Amino acid sequence: MAPTNVVSFPEGGGHFWVYMQYVQGLRSLGCDVYWLERFTRSADAARDASNRATFLARMQRFGLRDNVVLYSEDGGRISGEQGRLARLAARADLLLNFDYGLQPELLARFRRTALVDIDPGLLQHWMNSGQLNVAAHDVYFTTGETVGAPDAKVPDCGLKWAFIRPAVALDLWPQVETVRNAPFTTVSSWIGGVDGEWVTDPDGAFYDNNKRVSFLEYIELPRRTDAALELALCLDESPQSEASARKNAYGSYAGDAVDHQLLLQHGWRVRHAREVAASPESYRAYLQGSRGEFSCAKPSCMRFRNAWISDRTLCYLASGRPAVVQNTGPSSYLPNGTGLFRFSSMEEAVAALDAIARNEMAHAQAARDIATEYFDARRVARTILETAL
Repeated sequence: MAPTNVVSFPEGGGHFWVYMQYVQGLRSLGCDVYWLERFTRSADAARDASNRATFLARMQRFGLRDNVVLYSEDGGRISGEQGRLARLAARADLLLNFDYGLQPELLARFRRTALVDIDPGLLQHWMNSGQLNVAAHDVYFTTGETVGAPDAKVPDCGLKWAFIRPAVALDLWPQVETVRNAPFTTVSSWIGGVDGEWVTDPDGAFYDNNKRVSFLEYIELPRRTDAALELALCLDESPQSEASARKNAYGSYAGDAVDHQLLLQHGWRVRHAREVAASPESYRAYLQGSRGEFSCAKPSCMRFRNAWISDRTLCYLASGRPAVVQNTGPSSYLPNGTGLFRFSSMEEAVAALDAIARNEMAHAQAARDIATEYFDARRVARTILETAL
């Protein structure tokens, strides 16, 4: 399996879990799973060494230390654990690839390859517009329910996309007792990258695709409900970041520090994600210590109507935490109204939080039932294997 940007992002406890869910699902079926990751060296050798050590220690805790193969690309050539990589490619039945930039030369070493799209809509848009050149694979999976459908707002790029549901390892995310008086929480980006994320749609419209835009549409929500709402955000409030924000002047964005204060003024609680979710264990503890999830999606999800649901939301549901999340388009299977609420307006968001308050235990059990019925990593892994092999 080829995840991406995990080793170099040690503070991303939730990012680590995205891929570990699939690893656990495959292992539960008896598969011998190896973690193959492209590790990009930085100018800071000491930090690189620390990142590798942190990652390998985490894999040791999951019993996977000996199943890690890390490599790098120097001048376009693959270097690193060449011998292990060659042996792995020779014996592997399938490379399950989450790294959109994987080299064709590396893919060609494996007898069977499958791409997994966890950015439905955006990935196809990037491919269709030439912003991303994805090498050919034998099978193409997507977690976007509408990708490839005849009436989809997402281009199919001339490829056949097989839909799979995102996965959660139910044994590693057990249902836990409800925490009284805890806030509804989420862990989220705020501005993507240094300059934010912007998208030019097929009609030529240029729009801001940062989570910030969606959350600010609901900035008044804490004043409309008795539920406590807390956001654990990836914020950069350094003077350098604030100066860059003022210089670039993206719309009304004046910097993370300004936005932090704006959220507080409207009744939101705000935490720094790295303080509460910087390891797989702390991320799990933070989600399970919540009353439930409240979260918005990137604007592209609503524009593409991809029926996407976050892997993070599945972790809340599996833990017995009801989720109130932004509606990303019609779904043939996603429930709405018991355990999981998909809102499209302020009124719907308020009503969902009120409904949970009226019957918290029932919604907690319904949340776990939804995770079990639809997102069990073992079932998702079986679908992947049956389709790809």
